Amino acid sequence: MRLLIAGILNGHITEAAKIAVARGAKVLHVPDIEAALHALRTGQGADLVMVDVRLPLAKFIKSLAAERIHIPVVACGIEGTDAEVAAEAILAGAKEYVPLPPDAELIAAVLEAVAQESHAVIHKDPVMSKVLKLAEQVAPSDASILVTGESGTGKEVLSRFIHSKSKRSNEKFVSVNCAAIPENLLESELFGHEKGAFTGAVARRVGKFEEANGGTLLLDEITEMDPRLQAKLLRAIQEREIDRVGGTSPVKIDIRLIATSNRDMEQAVREGKFREDLFYRLNVFNIELPSLKDRKGDIPPLAEYFIQKYAKANGVPALPLSKAALDRLMGHHWRGNVRELENTLHRAVLLASGNDIQPDAIMLTGELKATPTAPAALIEKTVASTAVTPTGNLEEDLANLVGRTVADVERDLIINTLDHCLGNRTHAANILGISIRTLRNKLHQYTEEGVAVPPAREGVA
Repeated sequence: MRLLIAGILNGHITEAAKIAVARGAKVLHVPDIEAALHALRTGQGADLVMVDVRLPLAKFIKSLAAERIHIPVVACGIEGTDAEVAAEAILAGAKEYVPLPPDAELIAAVLEAVAQESHAVIHKDPVMSKVLKLAEQVAPSDASILVTGESGTGKEVLSRFIHSKSKRSNEKFVSVNCAAIPENLLESELFGHEKGAFTGAVARRVGKFEEANGGTLLLDEITEMDPRLQAKLLRAIQEREIDRVGGTSPVKIDIRLIATSNRDMEQAVREGKFREDLFYRLNVFNIELPSLKDRKGDIPPLAEYFIQKYAKANGVPALPLSKAALDRLMGHHWRGNVRELENTLHRAVLLASGNDIQPDAIMLTGELKATPTAPAALIEKTVASTAVTPTGNLEEDLANLVGRTVADVERDLIINTLDHCLGNRTHAANILGISIRTLRNKLHQYTEEGVAVPPAREGVA
């Protein structure tokens, strides 16, 4: 992974950089936020930014948002820093706060938890082994690769695996989610822009093509791209050069291109939603990822991996999975594929008690929807909840919720999740799928209402 560090902090950040390098990170150190913004604008890139808490952190994060630079930020400060300063850093948008001098294990945990970059593909099923064998065969070439499969099957993970096995493995891997960026902004995101090219273009910024120069560019969910942009993308692939928005001269590029889609691309071509010539340019090699239901041999090793991951993240014991619980996992349909399995095991880690994970901790998506007697909104809240502990009796579980308001259920969900996270606000917000600011506002409201709120651990937001 690539780490950008901004600040001095009496040499402590240099020590943090050494630890990160020892853990396999590539580190760029700059003195202030202006230099950090310049590095990001000019395509030097990073997967994570660590910033001295004494620098204008809120201004830096606002600048990132205004220029649509999406990157997690971690604040850091010398031990003894005013607790209010650390809290303000989190409120400003920092993902975590790290005290210095740095602890090697803490730095490693932050790198893993915030960046979560991994080239490993967890598998055991023979079907997946064949897919990886094909991926390894085509990885050393520079040919474009199209990775297809249902949502949640791990298309980006496989793309990173291909990059790690390629001759460009020591260069950058840059990913763009074409479905997550508005159409009017995607062109600038991909090709960059010159200062003043449009409102908000406060400085020249290189796009993802230039940032990935020499390495691999992943265009995730490419079928969501507007046809006008598809034409510009086709030219970039054919000519190996791009034009910045507002630019006057082309820029040469050297990249390996990987694209992914969860749609039937040939059908999209027939319907006129995707250019046929671009499809053939991308589809030199097609690797199709099977759904999880078609590779159930991967469920046990994936379950073990997610148990270890979320037990560590939440500071709880990594309990073994009981045979009965594994049987429940093996019998499920997994419409959400690996992503659904990951969420299920995350809930199980938080709900489990005793010496192992029992079936009552396995809350499978869709089970409660089969009961027509419960109000739809209430069922939806229950399915999403990681805090409602099932009794094992479906009717009893629903009966316990009937008559309660959504606000009551939401409050218990938040409080119980926070309790399971040992008071860690950041982890609780991530599990609940809300911002840390929203969580803090809710907790402030509950405190005013006289509800007991689990305290934060010392040194944790």
